[in-house]
Amino acid sequence: MTAILQLALDFVDLHRALKVADLAVPAGVDWLEAGTPLIKSEGLDAVRELKKRFPGKTIVADMKIMDAGRIEVEAAAKAGAQLIDVLGTATDATIEECVHAGKNYGAKIVVDLIAVPDPVARARQVEALGADYISVHVAIDEQMRGQDPFATLYAVSHAVKVPVGVAGGINSETAAQAVEHGAAYVIVGGAITKALDPAAATAEIRRALDEGAVIPTTLFKRVGEEEIRRVLEMVSAANLSDALHRGGVLEGIRPLFPGIRVVGRALTVRTYPGDWAKPVEAIDAAQPGDVLVIDAGGVGPALWGELATHSALNKGVAGVVIHGAIRDSGDIVNLKFPAFTRLVMPNAGEPRGFGEIGVPIRIGNVRVETGDWILGDDDGVTVLPQKLAVEYANRAMDVLEKENRIRAEIKEGRTLAEVTDLLRWEKKV
Repeated sequence: MTAILQLALDFVDLHRALKVADLAVPAGVDWLEAGTPLIKSEGLDAVRELKKRFPGKTIVADMKIMDAGRIEVEAAAKAGAQLIDVLGTATDATIEECVHAGKNYGAKIVVDLIAVPDPVARARQVEALGADYISVHVAIDEQMRGQDPFATLYAVSHAVKVPVGVAGGINSETAAQAVEHGAAYVIVGGAITKALDPAAATAEIRRALDEGAVIPTTLFKRVGEEEIRRVLEMVSAANLSDALHRGGVLEGIRPLFPGIRVVGRALTVRTYPGDWAKPVEAIDAAQPGDVLVIDAGGVGPALWGELATHSALNKGVAGVVIHGAIRDSGDIVNLKFPAFTRLVMPNAGEPRGFGEIGVPIRIGNVRVETGDWILGDDDGVTVLPQKLAVEYANRAMDVLEKENRIRAEIKEGRTLAEVTDLLRWEKKV
């Protein structure tokens, strides 16, 4: 039997959720989920509207019930939900109340194992309590750290008899893998809701499920340590800063010329104003692909020029970031070497040899350590600390994906304020 495709509409605006649903349902969606953000934002009117608009489809209310099971199941069922989610971390009493209320009002109960310490044991327990379905769910915040649900899915699906579903970053590459690991239904969110063309994205995932196919995608997947560079090469410095809660930016550091872009690991240099000895020595210490990040106090004279650039290119250095001054700018532009700097001036300093290579430095309010990731483009430079690299590279990709969907809606003729419902979401004082 072909796995069921459930579309998680995790929007906060009903009009955007309905637009994606209108496109995705004809392309192969079986179940429509009013996601938790949508229910929190729009209330159960979201369920009512989905039921009205798609009367032939199964409507799922992802209530994530934790208490007051009877009243919440009753409300969701009366709004039109046929499947209602309760958290596996809820008490047995709450889950039993949900099951009893579901029987009274004609709804099936799904137990979501998100954040359950022992998912196999809990799956067996909630099956005994009367759950109709069980979902193995890797939380978004865990996905950003590179976790996937498949090992847990396999163990749970082989431990119980009720249908088991899966959620957690499923895309066209992994949908078939989900079925192979025991999923009776596959819950897909961002791979459809953030797609430029939700209908085409749905059709690809539908084909992956029906044919057991692996359909490659560059978006809508989360990576581990080995793929950080690939992700950073796809996103912008602005995307990365947004992911870092609007942080990580080296303020006042500007690209030397338009169209500039660099991605690489930092090799830090601390030197004194105009002392170009340690910056030049750092070229020899650098590995191919490194970015030199030089702190000279943000003042001149220049400590980098054409000759240093030639040397860096020969060594395979990816670029340079200078909290200080650079010169020979025209030559560096002609060499197309990615250079970011606070100042440009003609006068150079002298090689005195003060400073250190590979030590932590601070530029403005941002600490930079050797091994941190550097992403520079036309907007400037954002620093991604190496200890946060996997999570926040993934979060930067999530920012890009969301912006792609918004961009597509704007191109269809709506304004940014309309798409984002800006006035509605302004903070009320």
